[in-house]
Amino acid sequence: MIARSKYDCYVTTSFTPVDAIPNDEIEMHRQEITGYCYRMLGSVYEADDAAQDTMVRAWQALPEFEGRSSIRTWLFRIATNVCIDMLRGQKRRAQPMDLGSSSPAELRFLAPMDMDQPWLLPMPSSRCGITHGDPEVAVVERESVRLAFVAALQHLPARQRAVLILCEVLRFSASEVADLLETTVASVNSALQRARATLATCHLAQPLPTLESDQRILLEQFVEAFESYDIARLATLLRDDAIQSMPPFAMWIQGSNAIAQWMLGPGAECDGSRLIPTSANGCTAFGQYRRAETFGDAGGGHLPWALQVVEVSDGKVSEIHAFLDADLFTAFGLPSRLDP
Repeated sequence: MIARSKYDCYVTTSFTPVDAIPNDEIEMHRQEITGYCYRMLGSVYEADDAAQDTMVRAWQALPEFEGRSSIRTWLFRIATNVCIDMLRGQKRRAQPMDLGSSSPAELRFLAPMDMDQPWLLPMPSSRCGITHGDPEVAVVERESVRLAFVAALQHLPARQRAVLILCEVLRFSASEVADLLETTVASVNSALQRARATLATCHLAQPLPTLESDQRILLEQFVEAFESYDIARLATLLRDDAIQSMPPFAMWIQGSNAIAQWMLGPGAECDGSRLIPTSANGCTAFGQYRRAETFGDAGGGHLPWALQVVEVSDGKVSEIHAFLDADLFTAFGLPSRLDP
């Protein structure tokens, strides 16, 4: 009997000799694998590590690859094993809204950072694995990386999480997933039903709108109001029930008036900030740079402060998630300083 690699996958396909695999055929799947790992793990840093580990394991195991599956399916099997290994014993990543009620607007970051709580982190849209030109497929892929959906995925056990993503986002059949996970089709279908039931309790928001011209105008107005620190104008651009969160602090604020009050009070040091556009989790995002002097730096210019992910619904800004992690600026290819 031929010994099989634990990373092989036994989907019945035409045989592909190893020496017929182009050198770049593994690497060409990196973006899709990275997007999958991000949905599984909820962190840009861990997703990059998992994708790299997948590629390394694939190259090491390539001499044992028997061609009984496509390279793509084989890579997803390796990636799933990597992610499940990484999730063992790890607390689920969360958003501040998952852990408690909203905070009063006058709160000045008095609640200490919970160093034991891993927070959900954003991912550059260009690396989320949104690859299809088909508009309907692209909508599904875009929704599957929005922060609320990735946060909801974290409520699922690792194997349920993998089944849901593989079946409903990446469009693997139940039989392919069963082979990939070395289980039965009945087990896959059962896991999928349980995962759907859990997600149904998460009250996910309505699908994100396509970025039309009126939404672009709204976001331009948001940038103008924020950079001029015209908070009265900014408040008019927010939905009445808008949310602002600031990981790694557990505090979060709800309501346009409360957000405006916080910005004019504890958040007043953001006055004079500059916003540099980018894209995260299928949404518009901005690198927020605060004046260098607010950091005690006399060199002038602006330094990284927060990566803002901004969501829009019903013609107004509905969510502002400001991730206070300067390392994210490197992950998003944003400059480490803005000159005066």
